Amino acid sequence: MEKIIQVGMADLKFAKAPDKLITAGLGSCIGICIYDKVLKSGCLAHIMLPSSQQAKSTQNKAKFADTAIELILHEMESQGASRLHLLAKIAGGAQMFKFSGKSDIMKIGERNAVAVIENLQKNRIRILARDTGGNYGRTIIFDPGTGDLLVRTIGHGERVI
Repeated sequence: MEKIIQVGMADLKFAKAPDKLITAGLGSCIGICIYDKVLKSGCLAHIMLPSSQQAKSTQNKAKFADTAIELILHEMESQGASRLHLLAKIAGGAQMFKFSGKSDIMKIGERNAVAVIENLQKNRIRILARDTGGNYGRTIIFDPGTGDLLVRTIGHGERVI
């Protein structure tokens, strides 16, 4: 009997097949799915910000790209996963609002995507697929059993990556 496990904003959860993980409301936020294809298990994090470095409070490690990925890797390894088997898929990082001016500070979606990719590369986790950018929100459903990531959008259809 499969369960659908809800992952909230600035949250992360672990699941084993046949269970699935879902998070809704990914605008500039990014859903990071890291899974072990051998164990058929995985984690989904819904991160909000690129880095914990400038944050006043870093207690919620799932909120930031850098600390969420560390937390996922720790959780996966504690569940018996091998870093050699870990793969990633990511979605989100949209630019939800138009801003005048050239400041990158408001391009939070793009900054989130760059931070997630850099942190995954730093940890030698291969990114198999990504659906990032644009100006629309996403809901994602991750199946750690198959590695399929269903990306649902409003006005841009749905696809599996």
